[in-house]
Amino acid sequence: MLNSGKRGRPSRRVRLEDIAARCRVSISTASRALAGGKGVRADLREKIIETAKSLNYKIPTSIAGRKVYLAASSAAMIDHLRSQFTSYVLEGLNERARTLGVELVTRAIARADEEVALLEEAEADESVAGCLFLTLDDETVLTLTSGFGKPIVLVNGDDPAMRHSSVTPCNRSAARLAAEHLLDLGHKRILFLMRRGRRTIERRFEGWQDALKARGINPAAAIEVEDWLPELAAEAVASRIATRGLDFTAVLAAGDSLAVGAMMGIERAGYHVPADVSVMGMDDLPQAAFQNPPLTTMHIPMREIGAASLDLLLDDLGGMDLPPRRVELACHIVERQSTGPARA
Repeated sequence: MLNSGKRGRPSRRVRLEDIAARCRVSISTASRALAGGKGVRADLREKIIETAKSLNYKIPTSIAGRKVYLAASSAAMIDHLRSQFTSYVLEGLNERARTLGVELVTRAIARADEEVALLEEAEADESVAGCLFLTLDDETVLTLTSGFGKPIVLVNGDDPAMRHSSVTPCNRSAARLAAEHLLDLGHKRILFLMRRGRRTIERRFEGWQDALKARGINPAAAIEVEDWLPELAAEAVASRIATRGLDFTAVLAAGDSLAVGAMMGIERAGYHVPADVSVMGMDDLPQAAFQNPPLTTMHIPMREIGAASLDLLLDDLGGMDLPPRRVELACHIVERQSTGPARA
């Protein structure tokens, strides 16, 4: 059997791929069948479940027909420039919820009393399986969740104290990969453009530092803006050039919107991208491909973050008393025309 091994060797864990192969179905079909999702014939579902049992595969708990409360930051839900990232996370989350037959109840949270009311309502309603907190991970929010009796998963956020499970992109390694890409092009004076505030962005800042320090380069102070608006980024970069001259050959921005602003500021100062300055973003929002020049950026798996968060919540309902986990999804470079070799 798949989960037995030779004496003295640890047994290999049975994977979902093994179940799918035995039943000659796709992995997604096996997943839907075991999770109680829609779109699987009754006889096929039964075959898949019986195969899983025979291999001692842990069958996930079904939450079909139940509710999951989604508490989201009001700023992320309302502000257009900030909500683009959020909208793609929500797409993945809603698609996974439909597959599992789960009803998502979305609430925008702006104040502590709204969070308290949501938690009390979710605790009292037996049909609610748990809660997802989207871009809500500051200490005040996390403190209020103390004593809540149902699973909470942080979406695009993390808990330093590991009180709750979380799903994020691997922000630190993504920023390091981005900075290394610029370093490999010959750039040594790389500015980091960011809006401070959230830990996810601080991880990107740390990744930029990691890459430069690994090459023996002392990172300069980051350029900070008060919001994610491209115009603020343009002003900050243009002001830097006006004050100090063109003392950098590349800009790595913590988000695509800031990268777009950086390109605007460089052009206003009379320089060109990428001939004089290379610019790189992070997110890979659809409009990145339509900038002039098209923006090189790090692809963040936004839809996958949403889907994975619901799966993580499902794991917490499986009765295995699992400890909180931090899931980080890998990111990759999408190379376009806004980056090139460093100028002499």
